[in-house]
Amino acid sequence: MATSMLGSVRGQRPLGLVGLFRRRPPRDVWERVRRLPGPSAVRRSVAATSGPGIPGSDHYCLELLRKRDYESYLCSLLFPAGCRNSVSALRAFNVELAQVKDSVSEKTIGLMRMQFWKKAVEDMYCDNPPHQPVAIELWKAVKRHNLTKRWLLRIIDEREKNLDDKAYHSIQELENYAENTQSSLLYLTLEVLGVKDLHADHAASHIGKAQGIVTCLRATPYHGSRRKVFLPMDVCVQHGVSQEDFLRRNQDKNVRDVIYDLASQAHLHLKHARSFHRSVPAKALPAFLQTVALEDYLKKIQRVDFDIFHPSLQQKNTLLPLSLYIQSWRKRY
Repeated sequence: MATSMLGSVRGQRPLGLVGLFRRRPPRDVWERVRRLPGPSAVRRSVAATSGPGIPGSDHYCLELLRKRDYESYLCSLLFPAGCRNSVSALRAFNVELAQVKDSVSEKTIGLMRMQFWKKAVEDMYCDNPPHQPVAIELWKAVKRHNLTKRWLLRIIDEREKNLDDKAYHSIQELENYAENTQSSLLYLTLEVLGVKDLHADHAASHIGKAQGIVTCLRATPYHGSRRKVFLPMDVCVQHGVSQEDFLRRNQDKNVRDVIYDLASQAHLHLKHARSFHRSVPAKALPAFLQTVALEDYLKKIQRVDFDIFHPSLQQKNTLLPLSLYIQSWRKRY
């Protein structure tokens, strides 16, 4: 599957931020990063920008991101000011859907929540959004940028299918799930930025798939603590690894090889996405800043020899804001 990448992942070639410091950033880069708006600054600006709907609904979205999806929160702060609220709304919408699976005890309740969001999206396009902060902000984004409804509904439909606690049968199934959720979210983000470009769409597709694989890897320890394993079964079978091996936190070579193959596939998608770099409009680059966090995780998992349960993988990278700012300044992804 990812055999062609195995040597490059485990060998000397780094998976990290390639050439990050090839160009010297401005001397005042630390000061600029420190000036990125934090929660208090965001809170002060909300009153002037909330607009119609629920007062402070934009702040609600930012706070939801800060608590539940910190990397997306940081990325959203680096978008152009006119797009920031819309991007935050999209990401908050994704968080709302993502946390349904882990927050309900019965599938029926999860299906009811998904139905709420399906109806909410339909109502948004009739200018009648529900009185819910994320829905209000998403409606504003739909109105402001004429967002494509089918991408929003596709994300909900795929999340709904994923309510079953079953492992992915194959890595292809995991990639399809990522395409319909993470990549669809990126297509919407490109629409917010006013980008209609085939090369940007291709890059978004690959980045979304890489995001889906990395998310699956990162969540493995958490899922294991709940006696669940969602890693693709075909890769596990290929290396003679059972779900019980992950539940017992087995660190044998075969277990690491499963993680190694999946990390290689994620890296391959990032490589494909970057092959379009010269053709992707500069206007689209903020949408792809999440590649910084993806590279960071792949680099960290390589350093611990693909031990998915290593404690360092659960720690925040305190330099991530700086890395994001530098990539934003360099106009790279």
